Amino acid sequence: MANPLLAFGAACSAVAAFLHLGCIVFGASWYRFFGAGERMVRLSEAGQIGPAIITAGIASVLFLWSLFALSGAGIIPRLPFTRLALCLIAGIYIARGLVGLIFAAAAPGTHGVAFWSWSSVICLGIGTLYLVGTQQAWPSLSRAAA
Repeated sequence: MANPLLAFGAACSAVAAFLHLGCIVFGASWYRFFGAGERMVRLSEAGQIGPAIITAGIASVLFLWSLFALSGAGIIPRLPFTRLALCLIAGIYIARGLVGLIFAAAAPGTHGVAFWSWSSVICLGIGTLYLVGTQQAWPSLSRAAA
């Protein structure tokens, strides 16, 4: 049976990846809405390729993380280094969430507080899905891939 926490974590990572792709497609207004810095917004408004390249890279990583969660959940075949990847992904999401909350607390009154607050809570939630889901799936993840 599929691990529901890792399956939900995979869905969350995939949604985040698609939202990043939306920023590339819909431009500056999406970058601004989702809390990208003003520099990224201005570069996007100017038609520069840099924001799209950075955002495509982030989306690619998020899609890869989704695949590892699906693998760990038992929904797709086992990928190489699934155990290690899931541990690292959980750690990165949780670290990003904690660091973001520190940024939000250190910058009261700025526009970035809202972005850092809500995005950090989301990252902590997704990281928890990966962490607990990985812990639950650990016995099956330790077996050699069939």
